[in-house]
Amino acid sequence: MTGTDAVQPGHAMSLTRPPSRPSVSVGLDLVRNRTFDELALGESAGIERTLTAQDLQLFGLLSGEALPRSSESGGESGDVRGPIVHGMWGAGLISAVLGIRLPGPGTIYRSQSLRFLAPVAVGDRLTVRVSVIDLKPATRQVTLSCIATNQMGTTVIEGEAEVIAPEHRIELSRNALPEIRLDVADASGVQRLLAHVATLATIRMAVVHPCDEASLGGALAARDAGMIEPILVAPRARLEAVAASAGLDLDGVTIEEVPHSHAAAERAAELACLGKVEALMKGSLHTDELMAAIVASTAGLRTKRRMSHCFVLQTPDYPRPFIVTDAAVNLNPTLEQKADIVRNAIDLARVIGVAKPKVAILAAVETVSAAMPATLDAAALCKMADRGQITGGVLDGPLAFDNAVSLAAARTKGLESEVAGQADILVVPDLESGNMLAKQLIYLGDAASAGIVLGAKVPVVLTSRADSLESRMASCAIAVMLAHHYRTSPP
Repeated sequence: MTGTDAVQPGHAMSLTRPPSRPSVSVGLDLVRNRTFDELALGESAGIERTLTAQDLQLFGLLSGEALPRSSESGGESGDVRGPIVHGMWGAGLISAVLGIRLPGPGTIYRSQSLRFLAPVAVGDRLTVRVSVIDLKPATRQVTLSCIATNQMGTTVIEGEAEVIAPEHRIELSRNALPEIRLDVADASGVQRLLAHVATLATIRMAVVHPCDEASLGGALAARDAGMIEPILVAPRARLEAVAASAGLDLDGVTIEEVPHSHAAAERAAELACLGKVEALMKGSLHTDELMAAIVASTAGLRTKRRMSHCFVLQTPDYPRPFIVTDAAVNLNPTLEQKADIVRNAIDLARVIGVAKPKVAILAAVETVSAAMPATLDAAALCKMADRGQITGGVLDGPLAFDNAVSLAAARTKGLESEVAGQADILVVPDLESGNMLAKQLIYLGDAASAGIVLGAKVPVVLTSRADSLESRMASCAIAVMLAHHYRTSPP
């Protein structure tokens, strides 16, 4: 076996041996042990592993702990920096080195003593190394020192292991680990939203031209869930035809009859301006047709803010819901428009329960460059926050996407930031990048989604024709929360 070995993604492995002992060449697709007779004092092996949020969740699932924590209450240092893993996660890495690296397959684990000296938090990268310190030929017993250090060189675990080394050579095929995904972006997220808004009074919502099964069915489902009293603004004949075809019951539903979609948008905006509805919901008309009616100066729905769209997303690979903005309304926003986009997103985050949201201003890189306007805007927005022009959240940028959502990536690049790796809001440079990012997360990242427009006097549910019923329901739930907030704090 050489000093280089194949590793799983996210791992790095190193192996050292006394120079006097020749190494045995083994293919990269094989795992080969070290028999007792081949071992020498001082021989060592190790792995590196970055603790991810999913590791934390998986360990909690296996151990039965709702919130995994250090087995020594943060270690002897007591320096706890947020959610930390149980100490036995690090012990598991030591076990992996002994069973796969040194001595390797065929090893019998006899005992282990460990001291947990410091906590391990999400994003920390551990280097685990075991070294042979005693050999007993009569019993093939091997004592190994075990040390785990983090990316700052701090020892977090130390101790000794006693094993019985294998007598015979074993070579095994190296198998890739199966992918494990925690299903957190399922209907449970929607159910939690619905349970929360169930305590809030029903709001009147104008549903604009719901002349297809998806939009009409979504509005009626939100009514049945007790969230909204829908006012259907559309041609009555078309509504009745859709309802008959889909088996939907319009009995008792208020219908504002209009001749076509353009008139529906104008009438819905008028109802909102008159205070007859507290929210609007897009049906089967085009987004620009609805938004044109809302932003018109005659509609009376403008506020001091620029209107912008927020996607609220929840994906299996991120530990909490987050917002992507703006991906639907502002095509190529100016700096001042981006400031309003940030302000709107912060307001939304606070309404849904994030007391001080962390806002990542995205760009392709994390350094300011005159050749990349998005980085200049990011720096300016952060300075505006420093001067009190943007309040309620913590801003940082420019940040590349990986640095915004991954503590490991941020620490690898040496970024010291309250936002990096734990963003609640992702502010994109323009609509095209935001729309692609959100849809990639939805269609390739299994993200659950809700969409809402802020900056008008009422919240606007801006659904897509391809949105699922769960997405429509979640969007309505957020609109209900905003409408109740606007009763006491008008935009």
